[in-house]
Amino acid sequence: MTPSIIFEDNHLLAINKPAGWLVQGDRTGDATLTDWGKDYLKNKYAKPGAVFLHPAHRIDRPVSGAVLFARTDKALGRLTTLFREKKVIKTYLALVLRRPEKPAGELRHFLRKDEKKNVVTAHAHPFSDAKESITRYETVGLAGDYFLLRVSPLTGRPHQIRVQLAAMGCPIAGDLKYGAPAALPDASIGLHCLQMELVHPVRLEMILVEAPLPVKDWWRVP
Repeated sequence: MTPSIIFEDNHLLAINKPAGWLVQGDRTGDATLTDWGKDYLKNKYAKPGAVFLHPAHRIDRPVSGAVLFARTDKALGRLTTLFREKKVIKTYLALVLRRPEKPAGELRHFLRKDEKKNVVTAHAHPFSDAKESITRYETVGLAGDYFLLRVSPLTGRPHQIRVQLAAMGCPIAGDLKYGAPAALPDASIGLHCLQMELVHPVRLEMILVEAPLPVKDWWRVP
């Protein structure tokens, strides 16, 4: 799939990221969403030289959905503050393999990341190098063979939603790293960043960025 633009003005660019795309480069050297966005702006506006575009946050490679970029230094600084102060309301949809025992709730764990293995573990109690992670969820219904959850992370830890849902016994479809027994056909996982609601960093008005679901059989939600 090809990325698509879901919001654009002089200060911001939001892109619907297909699963499998990197937001920023890593040691693989694979194409990135940032580079795709720069090429889009350069071609659309016939910009000479380098194009400024910087992601305000990231989502994991196998995850799809909304990614917000800053087009100016001013916007980037203010977006960074909004994310750091937890003033961006993020909503995800998740396809999980088991129905949660409680239809809705708040998950609190202390997460520790093994940087070498790129794996996060969830713990019930705090310790020195673990970071508190809070995620709210509600069960929406069924989506094909899976249970559909609406998920709102209140913190922004690596792999947060994936590891916290797995910790409550509800691994995400296709997420082999966190307990799913089988991959999805395209190697994605059943997690999509659906919406972000925030105060525009320059215009100072509320905006809603929304990313349509992937056109995949397992995302045929009611």
